[in-house]
Amino acid sequence: MMQISDTITLRGALEMNVRRGGVLVEHWADNNMIMTAARNALARLVAGDGADKVVTKIGVGTGANPPTPADLALTDAFVKPLLSHDYPETGRVRFKWSIGVGEANGMAIREFGLLTVDDTLFARKARAAIEKAADISIDGIWTIIF
Repeated sequence: MMQISDTITLRGALEMNVRRGGVLVEHWADNNMIMTAARNALARLVAGDGADKVVTKIGVGTGANPPTPADLALTDAFVKPLLSHDYPETGRVRFKWSIGVGEANGMAIREFGLLTVDDTLFARKARAAIEKAADISIDGIWTIIF
C-alpha cells in the first residue's frame, strides 16, 4: 500500500532597518525560530478556537540567549501592536512593525518576538544589541512562511 506524507515546515524571516536621526545606519535580515507554542496557537486557529491566538504584537527584549523552541517570553519586554499585515504570496504572511524614537529608550535590545493577543510567544530572534536611544528608530517586516 502506498503512503503519502505531506510535511509543512513552519519558518520565518526577520528584516529590519535601524535609523539614527532618520538616517539608515543598519539594514539586517536573518531567519528566526518559531516557538513550540506557535503550533498550539495554529491548531486552535484552524479549529476556530483561537481568537486569542492571532499574532497582533511585536516585542523587543534584553535577553541574549539564543532562541530555543521552548522559549515562552522575552526578557524585560517592551510590546506594542503591529502596524499591519499582508499576504505577499501563497503560504506567507508578512507583518510590518516599528519601534519609534520615543519607545523602549534605554534598552539594550537583543531579542525580537512576535506575540499573539494573549501574549503567546509565536516567533523569536536574538542578535547583537541595539542600544536604543531617543534618536534611534527601528522598523521592519517579519515574514512567516508555511
